[in-house]
Amino acid sequence: MCQHQTPCPSAEAIDREAARILAAFPEQGWSLLCNGVIVFEDTGEILPDGTMIAPHRGPARHALAA
Repeated sequence: MCQHQTPCPSAEAIDREAARILAAFPEQGWSLLCNGVIVFEDTGEILPDGTMIAPHRGPARHALAA
């Protein structure tokens, strides 16, 4: 799917979120990456095969300082 030089990571790759954004809909909270992954602002994802990845945010920065 990706036509970039150097190609973006595939949808199966660990770093799939590093792919370039093809279409962004910030008002709806999601973006389509060139590898076919849909990423949501809550860090959830839908892969091209329909697999859903639950949100995976880390702890808040202020919680780490405590």
